[in-house]
Amino acid sequence: MRQGLLLMLAAVMCTAASRAADTPPIVVQHLVDSVTAVLAEKGLTAEQKRKRIEEIAYVQFNFETISKLVLARNWRDLSPAQQKEFMEEFKRHLTVTYGKNVESYNNERAVVVGDRAEAREDWTVKTKILRPNAAEVLVDYRLRKDPDGEWRIIDVIIEGVSLVANFRSQFQEIITTSGTPKLIELLREKNAKGEPLKAS
Repeated sequence: MRQGLLLMLAAVMCTAASRAADTPPIVVQHLVDSVTAVLAEKGLTAEQKRKRIEEIAYVQFNFETISKLVLARNWRDLSPAQQKEFMEEFKRHLTVTYGKNVESYNNERAVVVGDRAEAREDWTVKTKILRPNAAEVLVDYRLRKDPDGEWRIIDVIIEGVSLVANFRSQFQEIITTSGTPKLIELLREKNAKGEPLKAS
Protein backbone atom coordinates (compact mmCIF):
# COMPACT_ATOMS: atom_id res chain seq x y z
CA MET A 1 0.00 0.00 0.00
CA ARG A 2 1.62 3.25 -1.11
CA GLN A 3 2.67 6.00 1.27
CA GLY A 4 -0.23 8.32 0.52
CA LEU A 5 -2.77 5.67 1.43
CA LEU A 6 -0.98 4.87 4.67
CA LEU A 7 -0.97 8.57 5.49
CA MET A 8 -4.70 8.80 4.99
CA LEU A 9 -5.36 5.82 7.21
CA ALA A 10 -3.25 7.38 9.93
CA ALA A 11 -4.86 10.76 9.47
CA VAL A 12 -8.41 9.49 9.58
CA MET A 13 -7.98 8.82 13.27
CA CYS A 14 -7.47 12.49 14.10
CA THR A 15 -11.04 13.68 14.56
CA ALA A 16 -13.38 14.67 17.36
CA ALA A 17 -16.15 12.33 18.42
CA SER A 18 -19.39 12.59 16.48
CA ARG A 19 -22.63 13.72 18.06
CA ALA A 20 -25.46 11.22 18.22
CA ALA A 21 -27.77 13.48 16.21
CA ASP A 22 -25.36 13.73 13.26
CA THR A 23 -25.94 11.77 10.08
CA PRO A 24 -23.09 9.59 8.75
CA PRO A 25 -22.08 12.10 6.02
CA ILE A 26 -21.92 14.91 8.59
CA VAL A 27 -19.87 12.72 10.94
CA VAL A 28 -17.37 11.90 8.21
CA GLN A 29 -17.16 15.44 6.84
CA HIS A 30 -16.44 16.69 10.34
CA LEU A 31 -13.88 13.91 10.66
CA VAL A 32 -11.95 14.79 7.50
CA ASP A 33 -12.08 18.51 8.27
CA SER A 34 -10.64 17.83 11.72
CA VAL A 35 -7.99 15.58 10.20
CA THR A 36 -6.82 18.32 7.89
CA ALA A 37 -6.69 20.86 10.72
CA VAL A 38 -4.59 18.58 12.93
CA LEU A 39 -2.15 17.59 10.21
CA ALA A 40 -1.71 21.18 9.06
CA GLU A 41 -1.07 22.48 12.59
CA LYS A 42 2.56 23.61 12.52
CA GLY A 43 2.62 24.09 16.27
CA LEU A 44 2.33 20.35 16.92
CA THR A 45 5.20 17.90 16.76
CA ALA A 46 4.77 14.57 15.00
CA GLU A 47 4.57 12.85 18.37
CA GLN A 48 1.87 15.24 19.58
CA LYS A 49 -0.12 14.53 16.43
CA ARG A 50 0.22 10.79 16.99
CA LYS A 51 -0.96 11.17 20.57
CA ARG A 52 -3.98 13.11 19.41
CA ILE A 53 -4.64 10.40 16.84
CA GLU A 54 -4.70 7.74 19.56
CA GLU A 55 -6.89 9.68 21.96
CA ILE A 56 -9.52 10.63 19.41
CA ALA A 57 -9.49 7.33 17.53
CA TYR A 58 -10.40 5.46 20.70
CA VAL A 59 -13.64 7.45 20.74
CA GLN A 60 -14.42 7.69 17.03
CA PHE A 61 -13.75 4.06 16.07
CA ASN A 62 -15.65 1.10 17.50
CA PHE A 63 -12.64 -1.09 18.25
CA GLU A 64 -14.68 -3.87 19.82
CA THR A 65 -16.71 -4.32 16.63
CA ILE A 66 -13.60 -3.95 14.47
CA SER A 67 -11.81 -6.58 16.57
CA LYS A 68 -14.72 -8.99 16.21
CA LEU A 69 -14.80 -8.47 12.45
CA VAL A 70 -11.04 -8.93 12.13
CA LEU A 71 -10.91 -12.14 14.17
CA ALA A 72 -14.25 -13.46 12.84
CA ARG A 73 -15.04 -16.88 14.36
CA ASN A 74 -11.77 -16.83 16.33
CA TRP A 75 -13.15 -14.09 18.58
CA ARG A 76 -15.53 -16.53 20.25
CA ASP A 77 -12.66 -18.86 21.13
CA LEU A 78 -11.05 -16.24 23.36
CA SER A 79 -11.81 -15.62 27.01
CA PRO A 80 -13.09 -12.14 27.94
CA ALA A 81 -9.61 -11.29 29.23
CA GLN A 82 -8.02 -12.42 25.97
CA GLN A 83 -10.57 -10.47 23.94
CA LYS A 84 -9.74 -7.33 25.90
CA GLU A 85 -6.01 -7.90 25.46
CA PHE A 86 -6.35 -8.44 21.72
CA MET A 87 -8.41 -5.29 21.35
CA GLU A 88 -5.83 -3.19 23.22
CA GLU A 89 -2.86 -4.65 21.34
CA PHE A 90 -4.64 -4.25 18.01
CA LYS A 91 -5.28 -0.56 18.73
CA ARG A 92 -1.60 -0.12 19.53
CA HIS A 93 -0.70 -2.06 16.40
CA LEU A 94 -2.60 0.40 14.22
CA THR A 95 -0.62 3.28 15.70
CA VAL A 96 2.66 1.41 15.23
CA THR A 97 1.77 0.53 11.64
CA TYR A 98 0.42 3.87 10.47
CA GLY A 99 1.43 6.50 13.02
CA LYS A 100 4.72 7.49 11.41
CA ASN A 101 2.92 8.62 8.28
CA VAL A 102 1.59 11.77 9.94
CA GLU A 103 4.97 13.29 9.09
CA SER A 104 4.26 12.86 5.37
CA TYR A 105 1.34 15.29 5.21
CA ASN A 106 1.52 17.42 2.05
CA ASN A 107 -1.59 19.61 1.98
CA GLU A 108 -3.98 16.77 1.19
CA ARG A 109 -7.65 17.43 1.81
CA ALA A 110 -10.74 15.24 1.72
CA VAL A 111 -14.32 15.81 0.63
CA VAL A 112 -17.45 13.69 1.00
CA VAL A 113 -18.76 12.68 -2.42
CA GLY A 114 -21.63 10.31 -1.58
CA ASP A 115 -23.18 7.84 0.83
CA ARG A 116 -25.43 4.80 0.85
CA ALA A 117 -27.26 2.50 3.24
CA GLU A 118 -25.84 -0.99 3.80
CA ALA A 119 -26.97 -4.27 5.34
CA ARG A 120 -27.37 -4.44 9.14
CA GLU A 121 -28.37 -0.77 9.06
CA ASP A 122 -24.73 0.17 8.49
CA TRP A 123 -23.87 3.18 6.38
CA THR A 124 -21.06 3.83 3.91
CA VAL A 125 -19.77 7.34 3.33
CA LYS A 126 -17.61 7.86 0.25
CA THR A 127 -14.82 10.43 0.25
CA LYS A 128 -12.18 11.60 -2.16
CA ILE A 129 -8.68 12.62 -1.05
CA LEU A 130 -7.34 15.46 -3.16
CA ARG A 131 -3.55 15.57 -3.36
CA PRO A 132 -1.34 18.26 -4.92
CA ASN A 133 0.20 17.02 -8.17
CA ALA A 134 -0.95 13.46 -7.53
CA ALA A 135 -3.90 11.23 -8.32
CA GLU A 136 -6.91 11.46 -6.02
CA VAL A 137 -7.53 8.61 -3.60
CA LEU A 138 -10.96 7.11 -2.91
CA VAL A 139 -11.65 6.31 0.73
CA ASP A 140 -14.91 4.85 2.05
CA TYR A 141 -15.93 4.74 5.70
CA ARG A 142 -18.34 2.13 7.01
CA LEU A 143 -20.25 3.24 10.08
CA ARG A 144 -22.57 1.49 12.50
CA LYS A 145 -24.79 3.09 15.13
CA ASP A 146 -23.98 2.29 18.74
CA PRO A 147 -26.72 1.46 21.27
CA ASP A 148 -26.37 5.03 22.53
CA GLY A 149 -27.18 6.33 19.05
CA GLU A 150 -23.72 7.47 17.94
CA TRP A 151 -22.37 6.56 14.52
CA ARG A 152 -18.90 5.05 14.83
CA ILE A 153 -16.48 3.77 12.22
CA ILE A 154 -16.09 0.00 11.86
CA ASP A 155 -14.06 -0.17 8.64
CA VAL A 156 -12.04 2.00 6.28
CA ILE A 157 -11.78 1.03 2.62
CA ILE A 158 -8.93 2.69 0.71
CA GLU A 159 -9.05 2.26 -3.06
CA GLY A 160 -11.18 -0.84 -2.58
CA VAL A 161 -8.93 -2.38 0.09
CA SER A 162 -10.72 -2.97 3.39
CA LEU A 163 -8.81 -2.41 6.62
CA VAL A 164 -10.81 -5.19 8.29
CA ALA A 165 -10.38 -7.67 5.44
CA ASN A 166 -6.67 -6.90 5.14
CA PHE A 167 -5.92 -7.55 8.81
CA ARG A 168 -8.28 -10.54 8.92
CA SER A 169 -6.28 -12.19 6.14
CA GLN A 170 -2.94 -11.35 7.74
CA PHE A 171 -3.95 -12.47 11.21
CA GLN A 172 -5.69 -15.64 10.02
CA GLU A 173 -2.43 -16.86 8.53
CA ILE A 174 -0.80 -16.59 11.95
CA ILE A 175 -3.81 -18.06 13.76
CA THR A 176 -3.92 -21.06 11.42
CA THR A 177 -0.28 -21.94 12.05
CA SER A 178 0.16 -20.87 15.68
CA GLY A 179 -3.21 -20.03 17.27
CA THR A 180 -4.88 -16.83 18.42
CA PRO A 181 -3.00 -16.59 21.77
CA LYS A 182 0.24 -16.61 19.76
CA LEU A 183 -1.09 -13.77 17.59
CA ILE A 184 -1.75 -11.69 20.72
CA GLU A 185 1.75 -12.48 21.98
CA LEU A 186 3.31 -11.43 18.66
CA LEU A 187 1.31 -8.21 18.61
CA ARG A 188 2.44 -7.40 22.14
CA GLU A 189 6.10 -8.06 21.27
CA LYS A 190 6.02 -6.05 18.04
CA ASN A 191 4.17 -3.16 19.65
CA ALA A 192 6.80 -2.97 22.39
CA LYS A 193 9.48 -2.68 19.71
CA GLY A 194 7.47 -0.25 17.59
CA GLU A 195 7.53 -2.65 14.65
CA PRO A 196 4.60 -3.64 12.40
CA LEU A 197 3.63 -7.29 12.43
CA LYS A 198 4.15 -9.25 9.26
CA ALA A 199 2.76 -12.71 8.62
CA SER A 200 5.35 -15.31 7.67
